[in-house]
Amino acid sequence: MLTEITTLNQREAGAMGHSAILRDGANKVKPGAGEFAGTVGKITLADPRMSARNVDVFYGDKHAIQNVSLDIGKNEVISMIGPSGCGKSTFLRCFNRMNDTIDSCRVTGEITLDGQDIYDKSKDVVPLRAQVGMVFQKPNPFPKSIYDNIAYGPRIHGLAEGRDEMDEIVESSLRRAGLWKEVKDRLDQPGTGLSGGQQQRLCIARAIAVSPEVILMDEPCSALDPIATAIIEELIDELRENFTIAIVTHSMQQAARVSQRTAYFHLGRLIEVGNTDDIFTHPRHKLTEDYITGRFG
Repeated sequence: MLTEITTLNQREAGAMGHSAILRDGANKVKPGAGEFAGTVGKITLADPRMSARNVDVFYGDKHAIQNVSLDIGKNEVISMIGPSGCGKSTFLRCFNRMNDTIDSCRVTGEITLDGQDIYDKSKDVVPLRAQVGMVFQKPNPFPKSIYDNIAYGPRIHGLAEGRDEMDEIVESSLRRAGLWKEVKDRLDQPGTGLSGGQQQRLCIARAIAVSPEVILMDEPCSALDPIATAIIEELIDELRENFTIAIVTHSMQQAARVSQRTAYFHLGRLIEVGNTDDIFTHPRHKLTEDYITGRFG
């Protein structure tokens, strides 16, 4: 029986358009003894694009990610939320081995892409990072022309045999990123001369130019204004038709708007995962409830 209806704090509720319906505390998984015994919710999917099993991440002696398992489905958007320092960005970077660039970082467990272990010693990370693209928190266009920003990846991966093919890739990528009409007459101008929102869409176009299977987004809208954020969110929804997308966000409103599944992290653990609507309206773990209702963050 529902005994308590708690409205999300005003800034969350206004953007999400609904209140969080919280169930009787007797039905919650409460913190305390065994609070991290396992993830609440279904971590597995019937036909995942990527799978993580028993993943641990260490920075020197610091245990940043602790025994996390999670499937990421094909053509879905999954949001990873949680307080600052909870490990969500660290976990995201495991999916294209970006943590390899940090000397003190060590990753254990298994992560697969289409059933293939991406941490296998024989795996070349260069084609992996083409298959699993990354869009970072701060737009980072290359100090090159708009055209060359997009052409860079296809060029080094040998995806175009001539100028005509490259032109098609550049135009197609910019169109899919919703940027073509704004830049088609200035492709030879520096990408760094675009606005912040345009630069982020340029980075998305650069990622999709090499035809990835998965796109990872680490707080892609945190440095953008509300109008640019809305454009990026619409783009994410469109890209889901062709790509799998995992996004880390501090904005619960954004998670509610763009994702089909949501994973809540706390102190390096995956606490709860489920359909986004269920996570925000019927959280099953007390820590999840406390976070989405603003009791801590």
